[in-house]
Amino acid sequence: MLAGQSQYHQLYSIDILGLRDHRLPSISPTLHLPSTTNSTYKRTRQLSISSSLNHNQNPQTTSSSPTSDNEENFLRTHNAKSSVLLLRHLSPHQEGNSTPPSAHPESQGKLIPREDKAKLLKMSLIRKRTPQFPGSIYVQCPSGPDFNASLPPLQNLFEEQKGNLVITANDDDDEMLMKALEIRRGVTVEIFKEAMRKGKFGITYSTNLISKLSDFIDFVMIQAASMKQLPEFSTASYNFRARTFIDDSGVVPLIRWLKHNSLSYPQIAKLICMSRGNLNSIRRLAEWLKTIYVRGRYIGVALMRAGGNVLECNSQELDEIVGYLEDNGVRKDWMGYVVSRCPEILSFSMEELKARVEFYLNMGMDEKDFGTMVFDYPKVLGYFPMEEMNQKVTFLKEFGLNDEDVGKLLAFKPQLMACSIEEKWKPLVKYFYYLGMSRDSMRRILCIKPMIFCVDLETIIVPKVQFLRDIGVQEEAIGNMIAKFPPLLTYSLNKKIRPVVVFLLTKAGVSQRDIGKVIALGPELLGCSIANKLDHNVKYFLSLGISLRKLGEMIADFPILLRYNVDLLRPKYRYLRRTMVRPLQDLIEFPRFFSYSLDERIIPRHRIMVEQRVNFKLRYMLGGTDEEFDQRVQAAVERRQRFESGVTFEEESSDSQTDVGSLTACSS
Repeated sequence: MLAGQSQYHQLYSIDILGLRDHRLPSISPTLHLPSTTNSTYKRTRQLSISSSLNHNQNPQTTSSSPTSDNEENFLRTHNAKSSVLLLRHLSPHQEGNSTPPSAHPESQGKLIPREDKAKLLKMSLIRKRTPQFPGSIYVQCPSGPDFNASLPPLQNLFEEQKGNLVITANDDDDEMLMKALEIRRGVTVEIFKEAMRKGKFGITYSTNLISKLSDFIDFVMIQAASMKQLPEFSTASYNFRARTFIDDSGVVPLIRWLKHNSLSYPQIAKLICMSRGNLNSIRRLAEWLKTIYVRGRYIGVALMRAGGNVLECNSQELDEIVGYLEDNGVRKDWMGYVVSRCPEILSFSMEELKARVEFYLNMGMDEKDFGTMVFDYPKVLGYFPMEEMNQKVTFLKEFGLNDEDVGKLLAFKPQLMACSIEEKWKPLVKYFYYLGMSRDSMRRILCIKPMIFCVDLETIIVPKVQFLRDIGVQEEAIGNMIAKFPPLLTYSLNKKIRPVVVFLLTKAGVSQRDIGKVIALGPELLGCSIANKLDHNVKYFLSLGISLRKLGEMIADFPILLRYNVDLLRPKYRYLRRTMVRPLQDLIEFPRFFSYSLDERIIPRHRIMVEQRVNFKLRYMLGGTDEEFDQRVQAAVERRQRFESGVTFEEESSDSQTDVGSLTACSS
């Protein structure tokens, strides 16, 4: 049973390879191959062969050989070595024996040595044959008159005879069939390259493209073999049939058109293989993509990533998908960008697409938010499985967020859907717990800067936390610092954080002992520009007469001092020095003076102090609520009144004592 299947496979492979086109008799379906006709071997045996040297030196030898009127005498053009080899093949058969070689199984295996089989296959199947060379056994020029007669029957490569039954169940025959298949594939590749050259493609481009078209080359081989069943191609060669199919398929003009639309040769090759022979669907889909404003290289990206089934969709189905997205907030001029970044949308059915859209709309999003979210990150709609999306939403709700909060969060940062729960979120949450952060702090980070949940923990967050430890920030303060200013973890360590720390140490007068305190109290400084903010403020304070060391102490006491706008600081300083007539030392002792509003806090309280004839230090003048300030002013007024009344009583007492003394002196 297995032998019969192997024989059928080999016979079918011979038919696919086109071996019946080259001197191979038709094979019976009952596996009985007809013996080679006697005339072929008689003609071979009757050839009078002699070397050119013997012909010239001893002509009688040639004339004395037994010949008849029908025999063919020709001048031998090969050397003596090849003649001996050929005579050795013919020696087992006597002239008087009319039995064909197939009747002698003991000599059948010796007719064609195994090492010559591959050469015979190549000579029979290749499109361009090698030129004849001196000493060759077989005539290799297809146009030669003795080409067909010089090659033995090709069926001898694939069969062995046992009795009267010819079978093809040898393992060597399977190997030869695979070699023949590879040779036929190489012939098809050469035919395709010739078609590419006619289409004005370069050799390098054609070679690179065809190297990735193995599936299409096999498709061409199958179609060319099937064309033999058509009456008009029944007698045509395989090369002609393959060339005709390639020309009729229009694959070369399609390659030119796709290349003109900025597709690379790997993309073109993948598209052709995905089309499964329906090449017109590629051009039709590409033209439709242009109608929704997909341009340039994104046409190739959309064609490849949309999936093979999208080539089977008609324009009406694709228009329905686009129309539904437009009805839910995705603007028409955004559609090209959305499809080019997430072409998987086109492969969805309408039921699946509606389920994905409703998944976000049910979280409280309106059409405007949904359209903006899809435009910001198109993969959020069509790239991830629904089960994975539900798991991520459930995980976000564990931070105390409801459906509307999650909807707002995803509308603001849809890239969260691209993060893995196991690989990103869970390790990050565990690390935040290690830093002493509560779940409420994590919720604050998630709402203020959700990008932190998208960055890599080991390469981005951990090095920054370690840097904060190195500069002296206390371990328990790091968690509060991050919760206070979450954008800190998104800044570059070497381009942003480290340069600011170096500036504070070298240009702002902050000591090494206080730098950790400064960063912990004012992490917002790490987000300030050195050239546009910090340097200007430092120069302004130094211009006021404050020394660099004193400025460092002021920054350590109030780090936000360097974040204020200089234009807002000037009026406050002018009022302090000219109207309030306060010394510069008061400002050095209380740098928070610049944090209070001039019109709402400084001027009104200064007027009250002037009216009540009291005076406070800046920290008591500006600190506290208005009620506390009024109580403080009232207490100061009472102390002043008591002081003034006490001074008057002492003056009256001293005057009365002076009068009594004078009276006593007079009486004495």
